[in-house]
Amino acid sequence: MYLIITKSFPPDVGGMQNLMWGLTNELSKHYMLKVFADYHNNHKDFDEKISFSIERVGGIKLFRKYRKAQLINEYIKRNKIKAIIADHWKSLELIKTDKKKICLIHSKEINHNKESNLNKRVLNVLNNVDVVVSNSRFTKNLATSCGVKENKITVINPGVNKVQELNNKSLEKVESLLKYKSPRLITISRYDKRKNHEKVIMALRNLKQSYPNIVYICIGHGDEEENIKKLVKELNLSEQVMFFKDISNELKNAILAKSNVFVMPSVAYKKSVEGFGIAYVEAAQYGIPSIGGIHGGAADAIEHEKNGLICDGDDLDEIYSSINFILKNNKYLEYGKSAKENSEKFRWEKIINQYKKILI
Repeated sequence: MYLIITKSFPPDVGGMQNLMWGLTNELSKHYMLKVFADYHNNHKDFDEKISFSIERVGGIKLFRKYRKAQLINEYIKRNKIKAIIADHWKSLELIKTDKKKICLIHSKEINHNKESNLNKRVLNVLNNVDVVVSNSRFTKNLATSCGVKENKITVINPGVNKVQELNNKSLEKVESLLKYKSPRLITISRYDKRKNHEKVIMALRNLKQSYPNIVYICIGHGDEEENIKKLVKELNLSEQVMFFKDISNELKNAILAKSNVFVMPSVAYKKSVEGFGIAYVEAAQYGIPSIGGIHGGAADAIEHEKNGLICDGDDLDEIYSSINFILKNNKYLEYGKSAKENSEKFRWEKIINQYKKILI
């Protein structure tokens, strides 16, 4: 039996939750699993539909990690466990066992100043596990610069599930919503500084001179939503920017499939940086190429000038030039075809083979 220890798991939503669900679901097809996850208000309906055992741990956050660790340590003593996979170094900090331990790293959670208390805690965990799984080459380099032993780290990119066929009703609804607007740029993400919606909108002000019917579609929610909407009004771009949130996955995917370019030239904001960017791969599955940023792990998902572009998200001119280049002469069609072919290597049924090798 293998244990999965995670703080982030459905029905809670987010990139980490999707990653841990995809990994756990795929592993469950090959091994007996037991999952220890944090409590969620709506977990019962979700948990009843899955094929593996899951134990939810609730309570006040300050004390939850101690209670959770105690439950896990007791479970390990009573059962034959082959290995433990954790989503975060904090998930392993209080686990006491000589069983094989595998810890995933993503970027932001390990990005602390050297010799700081948090850095020492990170290293105490990661340098004492058997394998550290990095989500990208960028995150691996970040980890080694923070003091994690390089020989501990293996790079395994996050996986995606095969996209479902979209129904005609949803596709027709998208055309009704977007009307004549084209070309179509899209970002699906949280609204925060790192995702860089602001500079895309600023570039849009100039792009609309060459592409009068251009539209930028923003799907998501987050702390920066009001600031972004305010910027749109200030730049008189209300006709060029459309906002969606709390829409169904079917409609979200239909809008994505009917777009031309996924644009998310992420930047480093404080200690937050894009470790990989699974959204680029999700867009690629629909034949949509991406423009990503040089800061972070986007280069693991986007091959520059083959299935998308990598640019400096801090440079407004580069963002403008990249969008203009990929739109001009319909370059996005060539890149989109290559992106769709490249997305095949990120399918969970292929990615899981890399995990199986380190579980042996």
